[in-house]
Amino acid sequence: MPDELMIEDIDRDGAVAEATAELKTNRSGLFRRIGLLAGGGLVAGIVPMALSGAQSTSKNDVKILNYALTLEYLESAFYAEALSKGKLSGSVLNFAQVVARHEAEHVSALEAALGSAATKKPSFDFKGTTNSRKTFLSTAKVLEDTGVSAYQGQATEIDSKAILATAGSILAVEARHASWVRNIIGGGKELKPAPDVLNPALSMKQVLAAVGDTGFIKS
Repeated sequence: MPDELMIEDIDRDGAVAEATAELKTNRSGLFRRIGLLAGGGLVAGIVPMALSGAQSTSKNDVKILNYALTLEYLESAFYAEALSKGKLSGSVLNFAQVVARHEAEHVSALEAALGSAATKKPSFDFKGTTNSRKTFLSTAKVLEDTGVSAYQGQATEIDSKAILATAGSILAVEARHASWVRNIIGGGKELKPAPDVLNPALSMKQVLAAVGDTGFIKS
């Protein structure tokens, strides 16, 4: 696997690439911001539910949790915007409602665990990907697949056993999101919910390249 994973490597359906084809914004500010927050790496949706604040958490884990919070902000905002557009119905609407609640709860839990150490919520621009059923589903698949692989790739960087234990439970939920959206896209036939024997782990560098290429995070 190459050191830098581009969005084309994750977005096999091309929906996000199409939506951001004309994006020409300089993203250096985004990478500086993410680099400062990330430190040890990226784990999506991990939080020690028993912790009441960041005081008992190592500096390394605080950095990982803060980057996780940034990604959860991204996912939560994406699903919230999709629901607000009113373009979804049936099984797709049900998926969006359930996952939106999960991601919002991840955000709340991370913020509570980090306390005053929590990073501020960025602003987002989803480039019209929430305007239709097709682009919503394709983008949701990209976000869920990327989150699962990123989470998996950084699990060994976590210092706290309590955080690692919770990370495993959240990873299972994120993986179910990824399978669920794949099944909806394929109508239960064309796209397998679990297409591979092993799931690839992504490094922080690879995830930064993929997330930065979307242009979804504005500041």
